[in-house]
Amino acid sequence: MADQLTFTDPVTRFPDITPPRQHQPEPGLDAELIPGTDRGEESYRGTGRLEGRRALITGADSGIGAAVAIAFAREGADVALNYLPQEEEDARHIAGLIRAEGRTVVLLPGDLADADFCRSLVEDAVEGLGGLDALVNNAGRQIAVESLEEIDDQQWTETFEVNIHAMFRITQAALAHLPAGSTIVNTTSIQAYEPSPTLVDYASTKAAINNFTKGLAQQVASRGIRVNAVAPGPIWTPLQVSDGQPKEALPEFGKSTPLGRAGQPTELAPAYVFLTSPESSYVLGETLAVTGGSPTP
Repeated sequence: MADQLTFTDPVTRFPDITPPRQHQPEPGLDAELIPGTDRGEESYRGTGRLEGRRALITGADSGIGAAVAIAFAREGADVALNYLPQEEEDARHIAGLIRAEGRTVVLLPGDLADADFCRSLVEDAVEGLGGLDALVNNAGRQIAVESLEEIDDQQWTETFEVNIHAMFRITQAALAHLPAGSTIVNTTSIQAYEPSPTLVDYASTKAAINNFTKGLAQQVASRGIRVNAVAPGPIWTPLQVSDGQPKEALPEFGKSTPLGRAGQPTELAPAYVFLTSPESSYVLGETLAVTGGSPTP
């Protein structure tokens, strides 16, 4: 695995993967993904930029959320991990890595499609961490469907519940606890700008997240709370094999980017660290694209 600080060619820093056709039931596990992902277990080295911070991260068991959790811990933060109960195996692995850094970790399994759970999640995170000053709304649901006629009401509703309604509920509850100097970082997607024809519902929620981020950032700026977003491009995670991509598209996943490869979750982590750290104190309402070179507005 590439060292975080080594001067390397971004084209070859991580392998150009050709994933085999595979399937996992939703939501999928990193532990069963072929090939495995790099979440920074060996490569991410912290520099104390988040010392003493207390962060709640949703979708933190695998993929991008797991990489962010590892990075936050190595930067000095205590972390509450939210994930679905069926993702316990991945979550415990990430929790072990956080404890190895001497940081507090709180495990908070539950379904973000449940409105009551979204609000209790925040309270449990505050109790477990002794407060809250960083929120990463990362959890997402993505199911590829060939035509609009094939999207039933349940899929449409559940995608919006997890991707944007939960973000509203969790953020609303968190604002009661976030002091001046706190940060909120939301995960949007390049799909907000370049929607794939098989991801109409998912892409629609990501466009909504962009707007939510920019509007909320203006609303809470005077309270000293900064709100920003990160827009990943094609990142290799369990989301892709649990019906997030058409199976026939998996071997070519990410190869159409200017870098010619899919991204690894650890390549997203520095963006979240930057937007959570005091170094970005004059950055509000920004959507930071990490797309392998695919352009965004």
